[in-house]
Amino acid sequence: MDRCRLRCGAGRRSSGFSLLELLVVMVIIGLLAGFVAPRFFGQLAESEVQTARAQIESLGRALDKFRLDVGRYPSTEEGLAALNQRPAGETRWNGPYLRRAVPLDPWGQPYVYRAPGQHGEYDLLSLGRDRQPGGSGDGADIVSW
Repeated sequence: MDRCRLRCGAGRRSSGFSLLELLVVMVIIGLLAGFVAPRFFGQLAESEVQTARAQIESLGRALDKFRLDVGRYPSTEEGLAALNQRPAGETRWNGPYLRRAVPLDPWGQPYVYRAPGQHGEYDLLSLGRDRQPGGSGDGADIVSW
């Protein structure tokens, strides 16, 4: 009988975590998440802005190649689509000037393109996270000028 108790575990305290131990672990995990999450999301917002800047720069290079071949920038009506599709009646077009379709900005919106622009021969911009003209912080417009 004594052997069965030792072997079967009778009379021993069951192994496991108490409610207090689980609560302490959950509080520690919550504190760690509270410190790490803001930094992570801050870096995520900054990476979206950097992506938009890189895409605007790449689109600007493609627009410059278009201008060298055609002698002008695409009109506002032709838009950025002229970088991948020959505009009607354009004989000097030597594209496509992009390897892929014109990308959307990191927030899923098309880039705004105007030619002639208010700040140069063309304006190319993303309206940013807030999708509104202007803005500040991570809602600020990302522009080509």
